[in-house]
Amino acid sequence: MATTGTNRLLDIEAIKQLKAEYCRFVDTKQWDRLFALFAEETVFEGFGSAPTGSTARDFIKGISHRMKGAVTIHHVCNPEIAFLGPDRARGIWAMTDLVELAPGMRPKEAPNSRGFRGYGHYQEEYRRDGRRWKFCFLRLTRLRLDPLPDDFPPMRHDLLAADPNWLDTATA
Repeated sequence: MATTGTNRLLDIEAIKQLKAEYCRFVDTKQWDRLFALFAEETVFEGFGSAPTGSTARDFIKGISHRMKGAVTIHHVCNPEIAFLGPDRARGIWAMTDLVELAPGMRPKEAPNSRGFRGYGHYQEEYRRDGRRWKFCFLRLTRLRLDPLPDDFPPMRHDLLAADPNWLDTATA
């Protein structure tokens, strides 16, 4: 694909869609779909669910175990995307997350709490895999981490759940 003009804008949009799927699949606990977003060689740094240097398989194993019974909310914005070539790119995203673990679980990031609200940045690298962009490196950096105290309002379980297949039936 060309590295300028309309095709470059389409690549940027595809990378934005990739990141949106990442956040949604984490928050809705769609682990198989999340795993499909990663290139085989993907490496992770700075994530509480897997040690630095982890593979995608290690990351999915760690996050699926850690987030069982948890409520997470991931918001990203202000993407900065730079291309390293026609099939490789890097991005930085401002992020905020809320992680409320299941009762009795304590996050290692805030051990005397039941969760945290975090702020920081994702630093990522992407590569084109056929016609689709995939992650090949993810780093999570934190600027601030606010513990959720034990008296933080409890989770509500009477809310309408997301339909994980909502977009699968959309047609052009």
